[in-house]
Amino acid sequence: MATCFVVMGFGEKTDYQSTPQRVLNLNRTYEDIIEPAVVDAGLQCIRADKIIHSTVIDKPMYEQLLDADVVIADLSTSNANAIYELGVRHALRPHCTIVIAEDRFSFPFDLNHVSIAKYEHLGKEIGYREVMRMRAELTKKIRALRERSEVDSPVHLFLPQLRGNHNGAVPEPAAAAAPSDDKSLADLLESLNEAKRAVKEPSDWLVVAALARRLRNLQPNDHFITQQLTLATYKSKHPDPLTALRHAAEILQTLKPDTCSDAETVGLWGAIHKRLWEVGRDSSDLDKAVRSYGRGYYIRDDHYNGINYAFLLNVRAAVSQGDDATADRVFARRVRAEVLSLCEAALAEATLTGDDRFWVTATKVEALFGMGRADDAEALRQRLIADTPPDRAWMVESMTTQLNTLASLTP
Repeated sequence: MATCFVVMGFGEKTDYQSTPQRVLNLNRTYEDIIEPAVVDAGLQCIRADKIIHSTVIDKPMYEQLLDADVVIADLSTSNANAIYELGVRHALRPHCTIVIAEDRFSFPFDLNHVSIAKYEHLGKEIGYREVMRMRAELTKKIRALRERSEVDSPVHLFLPQLRGNHNGAVPEPAAAAAPSDDKSLADLLESLNEAKRAVKEPSDWLVVAALARRLRNLQPNDHFITQQLTLATYKSKHPDPLTALRHAAEILQTLKPDTCSDAETVGLWGAIHKRLWEVGRDSSDLDKAVRSYGRGYYIRDDHYNGINYAFLLNVRAAVSQGDDATADRVFARRVRAEVLSLCEAALAEATLTGDDRFWVTATKVEALFGMGRADDAEALRQRLIADTPPDRAWMVESMTTQLNTLASLTP
């Protein structure tokens, strides 16, 4: 059966080029558009993370780039691995390569002459009409390319002498190293997500951390995996809260959280130093937490970093005096007003469901409470509690604890 190899990121990836930053769930692109389109065209669909292998750049990946009848490369979020692998495919094969990207993708100069099919990505989901449109377009492209076999590689277009030079003979590749895991990246990532959903107490995060370490063995340079390992490490509180926080800080340092422009990384850095402040009461940790959440908020204009930024401004105001304390309280209120608008816009989206919807609503409750609208906050909190399933009681407890702490800080 003819095969189609898909080159793209997996899971949720940050689009650093957009302003504000967006996080795109690239699995939605693969599962809703690419895989069905490939199957409709009569090919077997293979994505890189479905292959069991030991490293990022290895024998199975190169074999697929050479041998696959069709390669689809999704360059959304300017994924460096996808761009590299597209270049390898263009060098190896003169035709049957399709390039796609979400519609805010910014073309690097050297890709200006490559035809890129664009689609609209909403972040967590892709709209039904857009899914059906892009799926049909992609199926049509695959069938047309296989029938015509036109040259679509710029390498072979501008260097036609390369075509046929090897007379069909391909040098035997070197043997691959033995796989370090018996599961694919996709399988491990799904296991990690399931483990996160099953967390009920700190020790449960040790399972998540173990899966994240296995994922990092396969993709050592993937920022998302490093972020997940950091999160699981400090939330596990193992062997004790302070040691776990210091270990998590060491892991996240590889992403340069003090200077990077990834809002997820900066937010995690803020979370670590917020907890270090709670444990050791070192003012430098509090200042770093405030600065980190503030940076994360302004990078992506998101409710998570924003509400934590406002909360920590109140924390700092409570241990300060005079103009400094007043300034922090005034600014915290201003940030909460902005966060309230962000939450209302997010809650208006029909695609926001489950735990994500809970946390956005909980953030709205906190914003209302911090702005002095206690009655509105309590009414919304009660509705949220009524709508929350019993197995998510820990989330309600977390929200209530945060509100109680905020009450003690607000004069």
